[in-house]
Amino acid sequence: MPILALLFVNALITCLCFFVLWRIACRLNDASFVDSWWAFGIVLTALVSFMNSEPGSAHAIALTILCTLWGVRLGGYLLWRWLTQGKDRRYASLLGKAQSQKGWSFAKASFWMVFALQAPLQFMVSLPVQIGQMAPPSSLGVLAWLGVAMALTGIAFETIGDWQLTRFRAEPANAGKVMDQGLWRYTRHPNYFGDACLWWGLFLIATETIIGIWSLPGPVLVTVLLVKYSGIPTVEGHLTKRRAGYSDYVRRTSSFIPWPPKTI
Repeated sequence: MPILALLFVNALITCLCFFVLWRIACRLNDASFVDSWWAFGIVLTALVSFMNSEPGSAHAIALTILCTLWGVRLGGYLLWRWLTQGKDRRYASLLGKAQSQKGWSFAKASFWMVFALQAPLQFMVSLPVQIGQMAPPSSLGVLAWLGVAMALTGIAFETIGDWQLTRFRAEPANAGKVMDQGLWRYTRHPNYFGDACLWWGLFLIATETIIGIWSLPGPVLVTVLLVKYSGIPTVEGHLTKRRAGYSDYVRRTSSFIPWPPKTI
């Protein structure tokens, strides 16, 4: 399939999926589950791209396997968190303000502020696993293997970070305390750092196909979102106000890139 045709098909599938999920959210009066679809939807995009790639393409196989490992793990974790913990406070606050301050219905607020926004973002972020699969088959070179290593590192960071945080929160004695153990001792957001590593790793694999260089907006966008908008700021603004000792944690611990803590 020509690359432009593939991108069009993937964009259409992405929009259709988000529309269906928006209708489900309207029935549930809750949009929180969309976070899990962020991961599952990208896996779907990778699989559709793989089915339309050249048979036997090592880059397509690597991109699809790594993306699927990441997406199934993260999507499953976020779905479990939603099923066990209920509504996400961020979505509840965002949509609640739109309803009370703007007079919007839940359907209108969730469509324009969540689903219609995330659909194009998901499509853009997933560019490496779309474009990177469209080159003629060739063996993996040094750059691609570096990307594989970086992506696996990212998956490990996310997985271990989420596991450590889940265990910490499960202990009643840790209620109200700041998580500063394990990977969280070296970075305040090992899960976000891992996510960025994953996408830069996939970009390196895609870039080795030459045409994959056009997927650069994907890792750039996800990094900007994590650092400046939907990631770190939304979490830290909440914790700084509500968790004693978090300000000290911020002063001694690297925000994003893992680094030994400062002595304060």
